[in-house]
Amino acid sequence: MTDVDRYIAAATRDNTRRSYRASIEHFEVTWGGFLPATSDAVARYLASYAGSLSVNTLKSRLSALAQWHNSQGFPDPTGAPVVRKVLKGIRALHPAQEKQAEPLQLQHLEQVAQWLEHEASQAAADGDYPRLLRSRRDSALILLGFWRGFRSDELCRVQVEDVQAVAGSGITLYLARSKSDRDNLGKRYQTPALQRLCPVQAYVEWMKCSALVRGPVFRGIDRWGNLSDKPLHANSIIPLLRFALERAGVPAQLYTSHSLRRGFATWAHHNGWDLKSLMSYVGWKDMKSAMRYLEATPFASRDEKLMQISSINEDLL
Repeated sequence: MTDVDRYIAAATRDNTRRSYRASIEHFEVTWGGFLPATSDAVARYLASYAGSLSVNTLKSRLSALAQWHNSQGFPDPTGAPVVRKVLKGIRALHPAQEKQAEPLQLQHLEQVAQWLEHEASQAAADGDYPRLLRSRRDSALILLGFWRGFRSDELCRVQVEDVQAVAGSGITLYLARSKSDRDNLGKRYQTPALQRLCPVQAYVEWMKCSALVRGPVFRGIDRWGNLSDKPLHANSIIPLLRFALERAGVPAQLYTSHSLRRGFATWAHHNGWDLKSLMSYVGWKDMKSAMRYLEATPFASRDEKLMQISSINEDLL
């Protein structure tokens, strides 16, 4: 690989690269298409899967095909009028409501946090070190993921040396890159200590228990209590979250790793955060992205708004 190829590869997120690869393979191998493709071939490809794949999936496949043609120096067939018309017709004949992760309810967050604390205390009393480690890790991951509105890949990317946490005060951490940081400039995130369900205290307890001094904050733990040198994979966050919720008696199948981010956004919206502040805190760049996350709420009276703001001050300041 040349230096140019290496830098081009670094400009594309790993998840995007894998998705593009799978899409090209689907077009060539599964459907039997040829590259470079014509606009008619792309239109027939879309029509073949209109009833079985969602519009968003088809759009993702088009993006991969467009990227392949542009990178190889061929004309992009996906922008042709016939392709756009076919996609528009698919939307009309196969309407489907976009599936979104269920927001994690605050009562369920409290339930799982209390259970994990009980589990950690019991494990410490029993001398069960592996169980103690998992309880402390899961508590820190879930609470930080919720109150900071992190995606699963962002949680997996947090490094011990990039985090400053002061119990009773707050936590500051740095991420060199994230989905919302398109230019990879790096960004600092801050979260205050809370009176309850505190992500700062959970993180401090995890650090004390694990004795980590560098490397990934959230990593695998084997059955003997040995910590992996590698971070958790983003795909492992869903089973980790669901297993913790199940142990706490919460209906876990309702939730995915995105439920943490959407749960915080819904909570903040219900408690009177203005959209601009919420977008800045969570990292949304445009209004459309933000509105997809927020659940509709009825208009509140002035007194209700004041009560909501008071609740924020009690919980977050």
